[in-house]
Amino acid sequence: MISKGLRVCALVPAYNEAERIGRTIDALKSRRQIDRIIVVDDGSTDATSDRARSAGAEVITKKNGGKGSALTTAYEAARCDADVYLLLDADLGASATECVKLLYPIDHGIASMTIGMLPPDPAFVESGESGGMGFVVNLARKGIERHTGRQFNQPLSGQRAVLGSVLEELGGSFADGFGVEVDLTIRALNAGFEVVEVQTEFRHAVTASDWSGLMHRGRQWMDVARTLRRLKPLQRRTVAKDGAETNSVVQ
Repeated sequence: MISKGLRVCALVPAYNEAERIGRTIDALKSRRQIDRIIVVDDGSTDATSDRARSAGAEVITKKNGGKGSALTTAYEAARCDADVYLLLDADLGASATECVKLLYPIDHGIASMTIGMLPPDPAFVESGESGGMGFVVNLARKGIERHTGRQFNQPLSGQRAVLGSVLEELGGSFADGFGVEVDLTIRALNAGFEVVEVQTEFRHAVTASDWSGLMHRGRQWMDVARTLRRLKPLQRRTVAKDGAETNSVVQ
């Protein structure tokens, strides 16, 4: 249960999610812990905006700029209006109700940001496929460890809850492209905030293993790699017996 008076705002970036956005918003509205729901339609060419609005969300439309740009726009619209922000994908459908599990560690002072871990997608388990994202996940996982010393099971999960004070400390903006989650995790940890993973039953559309899916994962890899190059690796401070200090990059 969330403490009385703690305001929660859900930020939902969306691009061509007309088929799922209505169910996602319905699920979020069913959770009384959520005070406000903002959907940013990032240049969709379908009925995403109309269906999100019909479901009862506040909707902001903008030219396509990617997930990070959409999240920045959403946060600017709700800045200082909530204590905790839920960052959620638009394709969660009915499983969006799982978002309340992300709030408990924050409400109880265990963490400043939580990451929702998704179970294996049943369709891929049945087919024996993995979704094909292993090489991107490994890049993100190793990159976060190198930059912070921490390991995460699902570093690319976009289902998160984060204190407003953390977002303010980080400047209130999100990285461009598919490096959003990696950038947010690294900057939050290196600013001294605790980040923990939470097991959930979220479900979302899994990228297929066809040519378009391969291209999508290639873009993800490039964006994550670009983000990791931009951020400075964690420096370990060592003091020798003679008092001399040295800094080395955590490997």
